[in-house]
Amino acid sequence: MLAQQLAQPRPTQVFGDKPAVLGESLNDLINLAVWQRQLPLHLDGFAQTLLALGEPLAESLTIELDTDGDVHIPDLAARYRDLLGHAGFVADVAWLVGAFACLVEAHRIGLRLRALDKAMCPRFHIDHVPLRLITTYAGAGSQWLREGAMDRHRLGEPAAEPTEAKLIEQLKVGEVALFKGENWQGNEGAGIIHRSPQPRPGERRLILTLDWLA
Repeated sequence: MLAQQLAQPRPTQVFGDKPAVLGESLNDLINLAVWQRQLPLHLDGFAQTLLALGEPLAESLTIELDTDGDVHIPDLAARYRDLLGHAGFVADVAWLVGAFACLVEAHRIGLRLRALDKAMCPRFHIDHVPLRLITTYAGAGSQWLREGAMDRHRLGEPAAEPTEAKLIEQLKVGEVALFKGENWQGNEGAGIIHRSPQPRPGERRLILTLDWLA
């Protein structure tokens, strides 16, 4: 039995500085693909200004793609449309939605945009979804574990979580990641283990997540 377990291929992660790397997430044994992009200055400026206002932000949208695959989200963060960079921010999100939908041939995408001052999911866990896009426009990025850093059978147990900083990986601001979950066919038992970071006192995050709904 032990020999069989050792012989099983381990899920791995891929990284690249071009958006094409996200397509690697469709391959078997890849449970995380990260586009290591540098956040453009106008997007960074908009995100920082929005968070500095200190206002709550929690928006959820279901986006139906038309036959041409065009994405229209003019109402996204509409209360902040007077901030410099809003139009560019909406255009960036729309591009990510379109790229994600094209990659998985989706007709419907679920979008969540949140400004957070605390960790939404503070424990390491796996998602029961096929594939989820996550990117942080400001603040601390999501944390994740390489295979073997934590016993999967002990997810949810605080005592089982790694405490050594070298074992905990973290996305940078602006990076775009595709997290493969347990509901991806053939990925059962191999969903990427991750958690929300705990912001420092006074720190906030602006985070976008996209889910493949249909």
